[in-house]
Amino acid sequence: MLPVVLLALALVIPPVPSQRVNDYAGLLPADARGRLESTLAQRESATGAQMVIAIFPSLEGESLEDFGIRLAERWRVGQKSLDNGVILLVFVKERRVRMEVGYGLEPVLTDAVASQIVRETIAPRFREQRYAAGLQGAVDAVFARVDTKALSPARRSPGRGVSPWTLAVLGVFGVVVVMLAIDAMSGGRARRNAYVAGGRRGWDSPTVIVPPIWGMGGGGGRGGGGESDSGFSAGGGSFGGGGASGDW
Repeated sequence: MLPVVLLALALVIPPVPSQRVNDYAGLLPADARGRLESTLAQRESATGAQMVIAIFPSLEGESLEDFGIRLAERWRVGQKSLDNGVILLVFVKERRVRMEVGYGLEPVLTDAVASQIVRETIAPRFREQRYAAGLQGAVDAVFARVDTKALSPARRSPGRGVSPWTLAVLGVFGVVVVMLAIDAMSGGRARRNAYVAGGRRGWDSPTVIVPPIWGMGGGGGRGGGGESDSGFSAGGGSFGGGGASGDW
């Protein structure tokens, strides 16, 4: 019976967000939220790494570390193949802060580095009630550690050097070559008996079907409007408990 009661008392994790700054406590004014959202979107576009801020009124008695990893596993911030997500959690009533770091960023955002950011960048500003400044400082400190060369999707994504249009042209060219070869082997009967616009054929060559090519007009950008503030979506990153906690 006791485990059921404890489960019922656990702090509820919000649904996966559609934005990077999520202030459930009403701590930040709207203009500060907008500036942070814009900054995080720009940093994500430049590096591929995702950072999300979540501000809650209270922990409701739950363990900070337990809630942090539960939320990280639910929200899955960061890219699936790179695990390059960061989640910064703030709990106003308890004056606690937690930074969750994805697997892929642990080499550059070690527990010691995360702790330093919490203690030296966030906490002093929060004590002065300069919450937006503390969060902005944390964002700057996190992305100062991110190696853009190692994390840029353009450098890590396989096959990025060949565009979909090039592949399409090569595919169509291959089909044409095969059809010409079949026509040559049939002694020209294809040209005499086939209709260009009609549906009837007078020869027994195989039917060649060219499949549709999806997404050829996209220009190579991220799906879901990744260049705009409203286009955020978590990519499936994994977390293992790396990061740091602190208070102010």
